Amino acid sequence: MPRYRFSDFVVSPQRRLLVRAGRELPLIPRYFDLLVLLIERRHEAVHRRDIFDRVWTDVIVSDSALSQAVRTIRRTLGDDSREPRFIRTVSRHGYRFVFPDVVEEQDDGAWPDPETNASELPAGSEPSRDEYEPLLERLTRVTRTPIEEEERREAAELLHVLGTSEAVRRLGTRPGHASARALLRDTRWDSPGAGEVPVLGAPAPLAVARELVALRLRRGARMVAKRWAGASIGGGLAGIAAGTAGGLILAVAPHSDAPIGIVPVLAVIGGGCGAIGGAGVGAGLSMAEATARSRRELALVLAAALSGGIVGSAVQWVGRWGLAALVGLRLDIGGGVEGLVIGGAAGIGYALATRRAEGGMAAPRGRRLLLAAGLTAALCGLGGLALTLSGRPLVGGTVHAIGRAADGSQVSLAPLGQLIGEPGFGPVSQGIIGFGEGALFGLGLALGFMRRPS
Repeated sequence: MPRYRFSDFVVSPQRRLLVRAGRELPLIPRYFDLLVLLIERRHEAVHRRDIFDRVWTDVIVSDSALSQAVRTIRRTLGDDSREPRFIRTVSRHGYRFVFPDVVEEQDDGAWPDPETNASELPAGSEPSRDEYEPLLERLTRVTRTPIEEEERREAAELLHVLGTSEAVRRLGTRPGHASARALLRDTRWDSPGAGEVPVLGAPAPLAVARELVALRLRRGARMVAKRWAGASIGGGLAGIAAGTAGGLILAVAPHSDAPIGIVPVLAVIGGGCGAIGGAGVGAGLSMAEATARSRRELALVLAAALSGGIVGSAVQWVGRWGLAALVGLRLDIGGGVEGLVIGGAAGIGYALATRRAEGGMAAPRGRRLLLAAGLTAALCGLGGLALTLSGRPLVGGTVHAIGRAADGSQVSLAPLGQLIGEPGFGPVSQGIIGFGEGALFGLGLALGFMRRPS
């Protein structure tokens, strides 16, 4: 594997080092990968799409994340975007490494020992106090345009370079400190060598937390909307598949009175319930992933369970009211607990399957995507089985209960139980239906939610 020399820099992909005059310059891993990609393809302008596919291959990020990465690399190299020596922006396309004299050599010879480590400043001497004030003034300024917001973000990144602890100390409680502290907290993940920016124990912790959530949701709003819609579509398609399969089996099963027309009816019911459930759980997952980084797994599980429970409770209330008002049936149908359990199971499966995803919303590919979807489906299936065995059926069991309670109904899942040797819709057939429903929902939800946009 070669290494690259240009100006007074050395880049070693094998050792994952960026060195200037014997001094190691810190870069977070994805930014280092971006620099290597631009150097490797220095004879062409690299499209943004290719950068996302190569550098952020397992997560989805916004365009602003790429702009921030390039800004950090330029600052590390001492480059200027207005008169670039190293990285030039190609309008409406991407970026190009433009330094003409790049020496490519084998990375098997002597290597200079770095004089500093990643926790030290990348270059220069200790900062003076005067360097903080202009940046703090810019950081606490009220912004009205996207350009001004990016300037604030750059000020936060530069303060991390100067010294996070000193920046936080000097920020204090001056006007605008809550929003400024939230921005410092957010940018520390993308600033190599940045220190801690605590929220608990800091001035106005609730205001800082609110500002941080709002900041991350604003930057990830488009991705949140796409992920939420994908989860709803995936859950809806899974429900249609489950309803169609169940209807076909009922229509052809011995001793069944169900007509073939039951197939589209159950498909519509399954699709509607799946889409609503997917929308609820997907909304919780997407908002948690967009806003939480230090406690990602816990946030995913809690948000998915809570949102699933809220949507399930709403469906439960509407279902009970609708049955009572329209056909005079008063059934104790569920929804809230079921949504809480299935949502929590989906959150656990997704969190475990994507626990190594950093810097964006997880979007695994190939085998990893199938494993993630399979794990989520298995846990949702187990959740559905546990609910059914505890007397809380999902959609299929609820349809069976409505059919038994309604006079003249032709819908009964008893023939399904008879197919496996039970006299009716017994515990075994109920468990199979419950597990299958949960697993299909989890599979559709995960595939729709993790779908990588083209």
